[in-house]
Amino acid sequence: MRDAATGDEPGNHPGNEPSRASTTDDRHETPTERMDRNWSELLQELRVTQTGSQVLTGFLLTVPFQQRFTELEPLEVDVYLLLVLLSVLSTGLLVAPVSLHRFMFRRHLKAETVTLGHRLARTGLAVLGLTIVGTVYFLFDVVVGRAAGAAAGGCVLAVLAVLWVVVPWLAARQAPVRRDDES
Repeated sequence: MRDAATGDEPGNHPGNEPSRASTTDDRHETPTERMDRNWSELLQELRVTQTGSQVLTGFLLTVPFQQRFTELEPLEVDVYLLLVLLSVLSTGLLVAPVSLHRFMFRRHLKAETVTLGHRLARTGLAVLGLTIVGTVYFLFDVVVGRAAGAAAGGCVLAVLAVLWVVVPWLAARQAPVRRDDES
């Protein structure tokens, strides 16, 4: 079974295989090269999500300075404050792999860095998804009403669940399993 974070078989870590492994997808890379590639791919993904998370956080931080903010009901203020916390948490989780890399740099812990960075990124995506759903709920609640907020938030939750969980899961499930040759 492959490690979800690294794409490796259990036990394949830098230093375990001195020779280049031949894989079924025609890659000829050592475990260390694979970790370097996985880290680069993770960073590319984080560049996209960090920007969105930071823009959303910035938007939420400006809301209290709008004239209508004082007209919010107590529940709306609570939802807003929860959204700020979720947004800041998602930004923190999506930036955390960079800090992790700084602490792990030159310690020969690339596999551990990739694995933990992967987990932080997945958690950050989940929290970002909740923030997006909550923000849509909040905006519709304030502009149209609570029922519209619940409906819009529910629709966004369903769409994100399909796009971010179901489609990738189905694609991964249908893809052929590629294993390193044990030669």
